[in-house]
Amino acid sequence: MSSFQSGEPIADYALLSDCRSGALVSAAGSVDWLCFPRFDSPSVFGRLLGPDAGFWSIRPAGAHTSTRRYLGPTLVLETTHITAGGCMTVTDALALGDGRRGHELGADSPGTLLRQVSCTQGSVDVDIVLCARPDYGLARPLLTAADGGLLIRAGDVVLSVSTPAAFRLGTDTSTGAGTDTRSGTDTVHARLSLRAGDVAGFALQSRVLHSGSGDFHPGGHGAPVFWSQDEIGRRLEDTVQGWASWSGMHQNYRGPWQELVAGSGRVLQALSYYPSGAIVAAPTTSLPEVAGGTRNWDYRYSWIRDASMTLQALWVAACPDEAGKFFQFLATAAASQLAGGEELQIMFGIGGERELPERALGHLPGWRASTPVRVGNGAWNQRQLDVYGELLDAAATLPEYLAELAPETRKFLADAADTAAARWKSTDHGIWEVRGERRHYLHSKLMCWVAVDRAISLAGILQSTEKVPHWTEARDAIAASIRTEGWSEAANAYTQAYGSDDLDASALMLAIVGFLPADDPGMIATIEAIEERLTDPRGLVYRYLADDGMAGEEGTFLLCTFWLAHALALAGRTQHARAVFERAAAFATDLGLMAEEVAPDSSELLGNFPQAFSHIGLVNAAWAISEAERHSRESGV
Repeated sequence: MSSFQSGEPIADYALLSDCRSGALVSAAGSVDWLCFPRFDSPSVFGRLLGPDAGFWSIRPAGAHTSTRRYLGPTLVLETTHITAGGCMTVTDALALGDGRRGHELGADSPGTLLRQVSCTQGSVDVDIVLCARPDYGLARPLLTAADGGLLIRAGDVVLSVSTPAAFRLGTDTSTGAGTDTRSGTDTVHARLSLRAGDVAGFALQSRVLHSGSGDFHPGGHGAPVFWSQDEIGRRLEDTVQGWASWSGMHQNYRGPWQELVAGSGRVLQALSYYPSGAIVAAPTTSLPEVAGGTRNWDYRYSWIRDASMTLQALWVAACPDEAGKFFQFLATAAASQLAGGEELQIMFGIGGERELPERALGHLPGWRASTPVRVGNGAWNQRQLDVYGELLDAAATLPEYLAELAPETRKFLADAADTAAARWKSTDHGIWEVRGERRHYLHSKLMCWVAVDRAISLAGILQSTEKVPHWTEARDAIAASIRTEGWSEAANAYTQAYGSDDLDASALMLAIVGFLPADDPGMIATIEAIEERLTDPRGLVYRYLADDGMAGEEGTFLLCTFWLAHALALAGRTQHARAVFERAAAFATDLGLMAEEVAPDSSELLGNFPQAFSHIGLVNAAWAISEAERHSRESGV
């Protein structure tokens, strides 16, 4: 049994993506998370959540120091290891489709993890340990040698490993591979002795058998294949060029924190699922909100809740084409629900799947003993009234694109506004998906207001001008309700829910969506209350501190801290906004990646990683600050 315990710092991981799935690579050179062929597929390597759930380690034998970087504006990782005798680099990527560039990034991605080792100076002994454990570590595969490499088979999953090295089974400990080794016939080891100029390439490809036959289908096409060393090198360079082409076409933001914004744009693209246009909230499941806690959720799905903020971030850090594709996915996935009298679902699978039942994987001990490890998400059938506003606000971000929508999609958007107008007085579970009783959450009322407000502005495009009087009446009624029921004299702020004195960071959205001017006295009071009473000693913002009926605590939310910076910028307090922004941005990793939360008692990153919401908040706050400063310069203030 390995002495490794699941608990490497979350910040130590790098993200790889082929715009269909994601992998996490540790700073030590181990792939500890990989799902094939989709983000939400069962893991092939899952050591992130349990020491026996599979990994693939490549690192020098013996003592060494390491540095890492992405190769230019890409998601191709280069890790440099320096030993007493030499220097080696490991270049890692999920291969893109051959020759795919720009907007085609993600088309024909072959479901292949590439790892290339190069000795650049002196000589280096390299230890390689590979333990594939499909189905979240439950499957113990059969390994057989093949011409050109190794076949790994577990049920209908077949992995082919193209390798120049002679692997030995795990029962052979002569490689001296250290604590990454584990005994068993599903683990293989190799040691390579490389000299300056030597290069060794590896490719792990996924294939899935058709049930009841010997035929194969995607997650690879056709029978298992083995790539030559030349082909591995060529496809690695092609993947570098593919990412660079996308960045060259899309990364046009010029303003403060330009590199962080550009990197966040690439992360959002990396979290996109090319076949549908969906964007996952994160590529992982069950990384906790507090180490050892139970607030562990599966984020490998696409939320309507995130829609408008995501589209705004894509508009800044990518381009309208990506934003339009994401919007089309949401509209298509949700379109038939309102027509059938159903609630509008809050999230979907990345292929548009609706049922996302949640279950616990009891065999996995979790990251730092954080259990249960969950797959699926039980919040999929919650009522969240904010989704109507998110959808209409997203549509308002792309008015030119709406003109191209099918008539039934335009009708769906009008129906969404009608539903918000009809249901805004209802209770729901709120933006934070509280798993308790429904309440009258302020943010939910606010987003119903957004739904009808945006529908009014889009009425001509939606071909629904006759509904404007009804929508206007609803908008005025919601606004009056928020101003009276949402305000707490005791808190001197807009609060989490009607009749509550508890603060909630989502009240900052009152300014961000344009319900109140950011310099409105009530808004200023709310901003100041949140900064004074809803932050940790470092000034990072919590979502809320009220009892939500669940055991355990959580960290501060980077998204909410970026919201505070955004609201301050809108209020004209740009210097203060900059300080708050940089407070949150300081928690980006050396690779520019952001988690969901920061531990309350340390600076450690927590939650699923990397987290789209945090990167979205960063982009939108940077843009708001940039625009506020530009306006200040132009007005001479």
